[in-house]
Formats: sequence, C-alpha cells, structure tokens
Amino acid sequence: MEKVTGIGGVFFRARDPGALSRWYERHLGIDPVPGDYDTPPWAQAGGPTVFAPFPAETDYFGRAEQQFMLNFRVADLEAMIAQLVAAGVGVERHPESLPNGRFARLHDPEGNPIELWEPA
Repeated sequence: MEKVTGIGGVFFRARDPGALSRWYERHLGIDPVPGDYDTPPWAQAGGPTVFAPFPAETDYFGRAEQQFMLNFRVADLEAMIAQLVAAGVGVERHPESLPNGRFARLHDPEGNPIELWEPA
C-alpha cells in the first residue's frame, strides 16, 4: 500500500492571514508561504507526528467550536517558553512531565490553541 510521507501543509481560515502569518514567523519561527516557486517553504525537522482525530465533544481544544489544535515539537521547551513570555505571549505549562514528554499551551492572536511538545 502506498502511504503518505508526512504533513504537506496546514491550511485554516484567519481574519487577518498576513498578520497571523507574521505572528507565527516572529514567535515560533515558521516562515510564511513564499511568494514564488524559487523560494523554499518552511521545512520541519524530522521526528514523530501524531495524527489524532478527537471525539466531537472534546474540550481539549478549548472553545467548543474549535475544530483543530496545532501541536509543534520543540527541542527545548523551557527556552521556547522563556522566549514567548519575553515577547508578551501567555503560556501555560502542563504541570508534570508525561511518559511521552513535556507540554505547554498558548493561543495565537486569533484564539487558536497551540500545544508545544518536547518529546521524551
């Protein structure tokens, strides 16, 4: 069976796509979509990716109408949290390490939940 090789993109609606793209670049280091075919897009580092549909009634994402949550792997959760807090971004740490790693939660300017994950 032929299988997909990874996530090729994450596409979602935004009230101000340009501003939101700049926020992700400034705070999380995700390059915006290039304006031409000669410039390479942001490339993620190799590593585990979880693809997990959740029950429709989950409250894990926050708002009931929220249909998705982004989860980004990080190499150093404490350094990322310090960087975000220094930039005025609110971050909540998960209170304990789990067998699969450590987690923190934040929201982008449009209220979308973002989970940061430092794998164990």
